[in-house]
Amino acid sequence: MTQKRLLMLVGDFVEDYEVMVPFQMLLMVGHHVEAVCPGKQAGETVATAIHDFEGEQTYSEKRGHNFRLTASFDEVDYSSYDGLVIPGGRAPEYLRLNERVLEIVRHFDAEQKPIAAICHGPQILAAAGVLNGRKCSAYPAVSPEVELQGGEFVPASEGFDNAFTDGHLVTAPAWPAHPAWIRAFLVALGTPVTV
Repeated sequence: MTQKRLLMLVGDFVEDYEVMVPFQMLLMVGHHVEAVCPGKQAGETVATAIHDFEGEQTYSEKRGHNFRLTASFDEVDYSSYDGLVIPGGRAPEYLRLNERVLEIVRHFDAEQKPIAAICHGPQILAAAGVLNGRKCSAYPAVSPEVELQGGEFVPASEGFDNAFTDGHLVTAPAWPAHPAWIRAFLVALGTPVTV
């Protein structure tokens, strides 16, 4: 297997499972992953948020862990990476306001490099303008943004455990989809996967 260089865009109150689990899984299979946050340097941390489904009309939110960044946002040469990972949580709300974040997403899309986005991560895809004519899964509350940008929203399964691939774009509704989402992203990267 050829090791891939992957870039992960994170920010304060990124969803805990959606940053920790993919980061560790992608390292486990032998890829090199660098996590960055606008305005922060390698070695600094972002706060995570734990979202859960506990019977209310929407998810609950609690303070999670500190996730350590592995590279400095201002110093990354995003053209040198083979794939992009965009976790959800609260971070996409403000990351999508950063022009360089949008530039990074547009680069990966234009180059047809695999992009994995989950939960609220597609808010960044919508803001970058890469969803027109594409099918995209996301947390249901993000569906209006997907559709307003010309995308077709793919609903979550009852257990929120489905993922959807449209070309080089791999999306999912929430962290219960990790097995399907990461498997589909690995396939898009050309990483051998056995079922």
